[in-house]
Amino acid sequence: MESLKCTVSGSLRRATWVLFLWAILLSPLGAAAADKTPGLQLRSMTFNVRYGTANDGPDHWENRRHLVFDRIRQSHADVIGLQEALHFQIRQILDAVEGYASIGVGRDDGAYRGEFSNILYRTDRFRPDACGTFWLSDTPTVPGSKSWGNTITRICTWARLVEKDSGRAFYMFNVHLDHQSQPSREKSAALIARRIADRAHPNEPILLTGDFNAGEQNPAILYLKGKGPDPDGEMTPVTLVDSYRVLHPNAETVGTFNGFKGRTDGDKIDYVFVQPKTQVIDAEIDRTNEDGRYPSDHFPVTVTVMLKIGASSASDLRTASSPGKNARNARAN
Repeated sequence: MESLKCTVSGSLRRATWVLFLWAILLSPLGAAAADKTPGLQLRSMTFNVRYGTANDGPDHWENRRHLVFDRIRQSHADVIGLQEALHFQIRQILDAVEGYASIGVGRDDGAYRGEFSNILYRTDRFRPDACGTFWLSDTPTVPGSKSWGNTITRICTWARLVEKDSGRAFYMFNVHLDHQSQPSREKSAALIARRIADRAHPNEPILLTGDFNAGEQNPAILYLKGKGPDPDGEMTPVTLVDSYRVLHPNAETVGTFNGFKGRTDGDKIDYVFVQPKTQVIDAEIDRTNEDGRYPSDHFPVTVTVMLKIGASSASDLRTASSPGKNARNARAN
């Protein structure tokens, strides 16, 4: 994928990741070890933490950050997709919750300015092999770009994460879609689907996390589920399913935007998407609060899944040998 540098941050330090492959993963022994286990059990969270400079009165970041730290700590998640986090918030999270590093850049300049759509991962279990950020616009490699009626810049951060012990790998994409422009939401969903389809290792499983600012019947969500076309009339090259709905198909109280009030009557707009036939072990909308104070204006969503390793998903219609016309500008390495 042609995207900006991959920035990986740990507690009290920042570094630009230099891509490499461990020799053991290239050896027959390493490959055999990875093939013995058919699935990769993974706990994931998506969490819009609300940007820390917002004028939220009693719900200002300083008054609720300990609740955010607790939810992340108690989730025991292997990977977490954060939305709206500013650089100083990410640093505080990494300092407060041990064991994670962050992948991502600020949306305004491709470095540290503006909100991130960053990925947290457990450093004791995974290492990033490749990662990047692209802008949800007609010029996805241009920092700060926007094209589709959205007045706010929107980005997607992705990573290929390799399990240290086994060499098994998966892709994670994390996004925050626009809250106003429906054309932006639909075109963004189509761009993300193309990027997923054109990843360099199409046989490896994927997670797509995010605040989509779109309910379950929104055309952008229906497109990702393979139930409707994009604005150009094309169907998605990668059909996804909402992991929460796999276990809770008939749940009605599913609102994930709470406005700091704990309300649950709205749409489900926060998702962890997986490929069809992925085993979903657990899925929860976390409504934990402390005497009526909530960690954020969104509820985090946590899931435990068993990712299928070593077999291409039936929904991945493109392959590395037939990447389509957008491959050169939309390839995850």
